This record gives sequence, C-alpha cells and structure tokens, in this order.
Amino acid sequence: MMSSTADLGPLHVVDYSPGVCNIGPAEIARRRMAGHLGLLASVVVLAALVAVGAPHWTRLVLVLTAGVSASGYLQAWFHFCAGFGSRGVYNFGPVGTVQEVVDPAARARDRARSMQIGVGSIAIGAAVAIVAALLPI
Repeated sequence: MMSSTADLGPLHVVDYSPGVCNIGPAEIARRRMAGHLGLLASVVVLAALVAVGAPHWTRLVLVLTAGVSASGYLQAWFHFCAGFGSRGVYNFGPVGTVQEVVDPAARARDRARSMQIGVGSIAIGAAVAIVAALLPI
C-alpha cells in the first residue's frame, strides 16, 4: 500500500524545508491549476493567432502564457511557491494562511529557489514562444 505522501510528487516533503519545500497539498493543487490554465491559454492564443493568419512573430506573445504555465507546474513539482519564497513565508495549512520564516539563512535559500523558478519559467516560456514562431503553420 502506498503512503499518503505518494500524491505529493517527486520530493515527498511534507513540512517546511528551506529552499526545498514551502507549500502543502492545498497550495500545490493551486499551482498545478495555474499550470493547467496557463497551458490552456497558450493553446487558445496560438490557435487564435493561426486562425486569423497573424504574422509568425506575433506568436512570441506566448512567452507570457507559457511562462505562467511553466511557473505553475514548476511550483507544483517542487512543492515551492516562488512568491512565498520571495516574501519569506510558507504554508502547509488552509489556502490563505502563512507562517513567517524567521531564520535569515532559510530566507536566503528560499529567495534563491524563487529566483530559479522565475528564471526557469521565463526560459521555458521563451522556448515555447520561439518554437511557436518557427512553426510553419
């Protein structure tokens, strides 16, 4: 029989760990939903641009929607909210409640992870946008 942590993803962390995990299951589900919505928005925007015959370079706008999608999925995957990490808080309870990270070293690790997620999201969004712009459709 699988443990209840099997549904949490690859890290199986169930408590705050600086730079590693700062959100629990409810917050993870919200980040995953943001990823789904960003993906849906990316598909809709690309389809609309293709349907109206917009110039290929206009597809670069997908950097925004694909970046949002990537951010949501990365945060869900890593069990780490970039916004919380930047603000120095974490949440393993109900959505909307947070606790402060008081240790300066832990806050620094959280900020570094937040930056990694942000840069990764932008890079993924840019890659998706460039590929979409190069598609011959």
